[in-house]
Amino acid sequence: MEQTIRIVDTTMRDGSHAVRHSFTQEQVRAIASGLDQCGVSLIEISHGDGLGGSSYTYGFSKNDEFLLIQAAAEVIKNGKLTVLLLPGIGTIEDLKKAHACGAQAVRVATHVTEADVSEQHISAARKLGMMAVGFLMMVHTSSPELIAEQAKKMESYGAEYINLADSAGYLLPDEVTARVTAVRNAVKIPVGFHAHNNLSMAVANSIAAVEAGAVYIDATLRGLGAGAGNTQIEVLSGVLKRKGILTNTDFYGLMDVAQECVDPLMLRPQTVDNGSLMLGYAGVYSSFLLHVYDAAKKYNLEPRDILVELGRRKIIGGQEDMILNIAHQLRNHGS
Repeated sequence: MEQTIRIVDTTMRDGSHAVRHSFTQEQVRAIASGLDQCGVSLIEISHGDGLGGSSYTYGFSKNDEFLLIQAAAEVIKNGKLTVLLLPGIGTIEDLKKAHACGAQAVRVATHVTEADVSEQHISAARKLGMMAVGFLMMVHTSSPELIAEQAKKMESYGAEYINLADSAGYLLPDEVTARVTAVRNAVKIPVGFHAHNNLSMAVANSIAAVEAGAVYIDATLRGLGAGAGNTQIEVLSGVLKRKGILTNTDFYGLMDVAQECVDPLMLRPQTVDNGSLMLGYAGVYSSFLLHVYDAAKKYNLEPRDILVELGRRKIIGGQEDMILNIAHQLRNHGS
């Protein structure tokens, strides 16, 4: 029997980076309602860096994320309202509050080598009756075999599927295939994939993941997301439709929601500009881009130089404070 691909929308979470965490309750209701009516399985909303991310380090949200979660819960009738949680940024108390506001699922995200820090949060989610997902970030930095070992840990903690995130938009299709295949062979639960478009490979990589057996594929309206953005959901829907792969999503409807609800709020086009390209080329965490632009402006530097140095030092998500430190060093010492 042919497997139906479940598209996970993260416009109101990863896309939050691209609008500097400025979503309003009215925008959330419109987007969430449109996605729900289009048959999207999981609809994710939170600060771009997950629950608790609103801070000086990661960028303050214009509006309280729990009010936004409540707004989405008011209109989602069919899909699962989902939040992201990074242990060390979000807490179990944040998770409980999100659940009380209507969240039905949580994706617990860790660096690809640190699955062990997700155990308490996945367990807490399951005790709350929430769907719990293990989310491994920056998977380009580890081998397929090591990723599979980390995935098995998350499975043992109670994760209901494992999501592999190409957080830097660095991977090519054959590298995606190798990682998805390794995890599929290692665990008994489904596998998902999250792409960034920094090398213009997001849709191609998402298709490679599907062909390797991934069931859950992340995407966003208009590709709204960190860096050059994510897999564009309406494009992905059209490509999967052309290939005869079932998704249960409304292709035309997604196009309409993108045009009517997302186009008006975009601060800039989701293009592969020089900074985004360097994210992918150097293997740097995609949500660093706007922080790098700010640091480059402050210290009168070329953003590419900061990004190359971040890549050389293998800085990962959660180390955003290093961006200004490195920019300061480059400005004053040239190294």
